[in-house]
Order: sequence, then structure tokens, then C-alpha cells
Amino acid sequence: MFKGSMTALITPFKNGAVDEKGFQDFCRWQIDEGTDALVPVGTTGESPTLDFAEHKRVIDLCVEAAAGRVPVIAGTGSNSTHEAIELSVAAKRAGADGLLLVTPYYNRPGQEHMYRHFRAIMQAASLPTIVYNVPARTASDLLPETIARLAEMPELVGVKEATGSALRASQVIARVGHKIAVLSGDDATAFPLFALGGRGVISVVSNVAPALMSAMWDAAAAGDWNKARQIHYRLLPLGEGLFVEANPIPVKAALAMMGRMTEEIRPPLYPLAETHRAKLRAQLDELGLLTE
Repeated sequence: MFKGSMTALITPFKNGAVDEKGFQDFCRWQIDEGTDALVPVGTTGESPTLDFAEHKRVIDLCVEAAAGRVPVIAGTGSNSTHEAIELSVAAKRAGADGLLLVTPYYNRPGQEHMYRHFRAIMQAASLPTIVYNVPARTASDLLPETIARLAEMPELVGVKEATGSALRASQVIARVGHKIAVLSGDDATAFPLFALGGRGVISVVSNVAPALMSAMWDAAAAGDWNKARQIHYRLLPLGEGLFVEANPIPVKAALAMMGRMTEEIRPPLYPLAETHRAKLRAQLDELGLLTE
């Protein structure tokens, strides 16, 4: 149901508040640049430092800006099942097309507990759902056999696979690739995942280079692997540059350099260190992303 180049959207701020106009302008620019779906209020969207009202408001704004042109897949995961249900039901009311649910973090539930957690949310919200496995951030790892159990539920339409492991991606695709979309959640390994049978990427890099990320997916989907590979290697230095500090610190710095928004970010994250700025600007310039 969901495939292609999908952007894990940043949330712009201005004077401490969500920059509503800036966010909607950014959403529309993403669509114009070829992005296939918008994914607001994930980790890249600073969901940990948005309050509930802001979280719901950003989803509303995204749905309004998308205006049906592309799907909106709202990040509504939490390490509290109750909170995740509340956010998911709110996203459905707002008109979101789907949900992105990260594995519960910090409290480290086991496989059976994660199965029951996701099942409860999907049953309560009844929206097409992508589960998100990123053990490096959550300290919980959703195993292929648990994903296969969840894939028996009609609401599950995809998994965002962000282990960065080709072996794990292959194991997941082998088990459930015929039922649900296996999507890359790791920009550096998006191209290899496409080659393994992945159906797209939920990307951080596409905040900054949406047209290039979209072109890479389009080439892969068309079977033009040489073109897709060339774009992968063109994007690789930028992909490295956008992760020199915690996401989304470098992404917001890059977008500010591009004149797309302010660099404002919420503590405990702070603006990009000066030592990284010249190299990041050079990477943007190399790809023709600076307008100055």
C-alpha cells in the first residue's frame, strides 16, 4: 500500500513554537520534489520533545498540506500502549492514511509483549500500519518471527527496517515480503535493500535531497540499477554528513543553509557544532542544493 521515497519529516520551530506555515510549506515542497509519502512526528520530527497537543497539531497540519496528493503516515508510537492508542486514534480522526509505530523504547518488552502492544494499537485505530524496528535507538529488537505473526493482522502493511543489516533485511523479506512492504529505515543501506526486494525507504536524507532520493527509488523500481547505484553513491557523502551528530541536528543545519527554515531545535539537542559546518555546506554545494 505504501511504497517509494517517503520522508521522515523534520518539525520546524520558530521562537520556541512549531512553525506551522514553515512546516506546511516544507510539506508541499517535498511533494513537488517527488516524495511519495509524508511521515510526520517520528524521531526526525522531534516527537520526544513535542507535547501531546503539538504532536496532534503537526499531524493535522501535514494532512492539510498534503491535501490528498500523497499519503500521510503519522508517527504515533510510544513506549506506553495507552499513549500510542490515544495518538493513533487522533491521527485517524485527523485524516492520516496510516501509522508508523516504533518498538517500545527503554522499558524493553519481550517479543510476546511487543506483539500484544502492536496488536492492541492496530485493533484500536484500525488504520494501515507500519511497524518500525530500530534497536540502536530503542534497545528492543522486533524479530522476524514476531513481524510474521503481526503480518497475519490485516492492518499491518509494512515494516520500517532500520537495523542496517542486509542479513536481517533478507530474513524479514523472506518471511513477509510477499505480504507486506519491507521499507528501509537506514539511508546508507536503502539502495541495497531495494536490490533485496524492499519496496521503498522512509528517509532522513530526503528532507534535504528529496528529488535525488525519489529518483534513486524510481530508477530501482524501473529496473535501472546502474542509474540507481550512481545516485546512491552521489548521495552517500551527504548521508554521512547528516549523521555526524544526533538526528535531526545536521538535517536542520542543512535546511537552514538551504534557506528552507530556521535551525531552531529543542533541548536536549542543540545546533550543529561549528567543526562540522564547512564540510556539510560543501556536501550540499556538490549536489547543487544551495541557492546562494
